[in-house]
Amino acid sequence: MQIDWLTVAAQIVNFLVLVWLLQRFLYRPITSAMRRREERIESRLAGAREARETAEAEERRLEEKEADLDARADAILASAREEAEELRARLERELREEMEEKRAAWRRHLAEERDALVVSLRRQAGQKVLRIAERVLADYADSDVAERVAGTFTDRLAALDAETRDALAEAAADAGATARVETGHALGTDARRKLTRAIHEELSTDIDVAYSEDPELVMGLRLSIGDYAAEWSAARYLRRLETELGEMIDADTGASGREGDAEDEGAEDDRADDGAADTPDRETERQTR
Repeated sequence: MQIDWLTVAAQIVNFLVLVWLLQRFLYRPITSAMRRREERIESRLAGAREARETAEAEERRLEEKEADLDARADAILASAREEAEELRARLERELREEMEEKRAAWRRHLAEERDALVVSLRRQAGQKVLRIAERVLADYADSDVAERVAGTFTDRLAALDAETRDALAEAAADAGATARVETGHALGTDARRKLTRAIHEELSTDIDVAYSEDPELVMGLRLSIGDYAAEWSAARYLRRLETELGEMIDADTGASGREGDAEDEGAEDDRADDGAADTPDRETERQTR
């Protein structure tokens, strides 16, 4: 078999031309398209990796922010609980103090009302006893008693203190002065004569003496000359007794009021000590909660 080298050469040339044509118009566009596609895929993968890294970073940031928010929320809640506890304790203390003040004021008011009632009852009882005594004396004070009282007047007049005697004598020395003698009942002539003689002997011989009756003078006698007067009567002693009784009641009431105030102050101090002792217990209970 003979080889046609010309044909072989032509085939080789055709093959090379075919390869070049394939390389030029087929393989190169395909490889270029594949390379561009790979580049697009790589770009997308890089974008995806970047997006994932960004998402992971954002996730970490959000987790940190959430943890910070949780910590701040816990701190705010703890502060709110502490403030609420302090407010509750303060309101309880203020309410307790207000109640103690109202209770103390009520006790003082009750004590004042009680003292006022006791004083009123004592005064009424004392006045009623004095009125009864005055009425009894008035019932037994007849003319004979009045004359016996007038009989003792001379002794009382002689026993006057110097100041009263001088005042009555000076008033009796005035021109036109009149000695007024008042008794609870009318005096007889002998009794009046005896009284007139005693006034002239002890005070002045020139003074006129006038007699009158005053029902309020129970078992007694009143001598008046000008602006000066001297009285001896059971009513006067009863009035003095009434005044002394009122003073004794007032003094006793004042002492009772001071004792009540001292007791209230002691009770308030005890309550304050009890409140101070309860404070550690409340603090322990708060820490336990």
